[in-house]
Amino acid sequence: MSLLLKDRVYTMESPTAKRGVYPLHGYKLGLYRLPIKLQDLFEIKSIFDGMKKTFDMDIYADRVYATHRWIEKNTSENNTKEESIELNVTVEIVTGEVVDLIYQIFPIEKFGDPQWVKDYRKKADYHAKMIIDTILRNTILADKMIQSIVNTSKITEDEAVKKLEELTPLAQIVPNAKPKPIQKTTADNSSTNSPTETIAVPDGVKPGPIDVEYKSHMKSSAMYTVSANGNKIKTWGRVGSDNKVMGVWGEFVSVDFDICIADGACIDACPVNVYEWFDSPGNIASEKKPLMAREPDCIFCLACEGVCPPQAIKIFERK
Repeated sequence: MSLLLKDRVYTMESPTAKRGVYPLHGYKLGLYRLPIKLQDLFEIKSIFDGMKKTFDMDIYADRVYATHRWIEKNTSENNTKEESIELNVTVEIVTGEVVDLIYQIFPIEKFGDPQWVKDYRKKADYHAKMIIDTILRNTILADKMIQSIVNTSKITEDEAVKKLEELTPLAQIVPNAKPKPIQKTTADNSSTNSPTETIAVPDGVKPGPIDVEYKSHMKSSAMYTVSANGNKIKTWGRVGSDNKVMGVWGEFVSVDFDICIADGACIDACPVNVYEWFDSPGNIASEKKPLMAREPDCIFCLACEGVCPPQAIKIFERK
């Protein structure tokens, strides 16, 4: 067993596991549950960004995947031709009120039946633990783990850092793998945000889904007037007018423009033509957006909400 959180960690051979993980027969499953919370979208994406130069990273809603690949070569004396194969193991980070780190070791046959590979399961298990240790030592999870150790063990922060290092002996050190500092941005005259409001500087597309509690989590900002019909669209979390941070637009037809990737599905799905294209140069997610120009015409059919791939839309029926 890994030294990582040895009093809280277990590995197991099982056909099923917690939180929707269903490995097939014969796979080895490692499940590590951490006593920390990870729900902030910026923090979740920071793990993806911090590790993307070290591992192959993917992110889907509340889950982040880190894959390590390595090459095995056939060096046996009986081998008459040069053989090699690329193997891999993936760690899944399940976010939420607690954080689960999950990995599965597939049978070697999955990679083309290379029976000459030696100690495959041992190597895959080692690499999986290396991924976990690296993530826990370098990303925002390091800060959360240190604080958790301080609170539970009643020790100093320096002692907690040392304990985390002892628990993650296989970690690679990755410079600049934590979130970019929160920067203070001065809003221009078109925004009602306070001049010293603290915002997260975007670095890539913000992951969905939209925060349905945005009205309480974001400050209201400058309204946008649709030139064609004079409709005024309320916004939340919008900073300035350079489209770097657009926030959520629309009080009833609500779209988080920092998640929206402008695939156009909502425009095609809407039966009453609520949306029209709107240019948003400078936005990382997309250079145009589906503007709810005719928001009062919405019939609350939820068609647009259902077809949005990144789940950037939320429809609220007027009371």
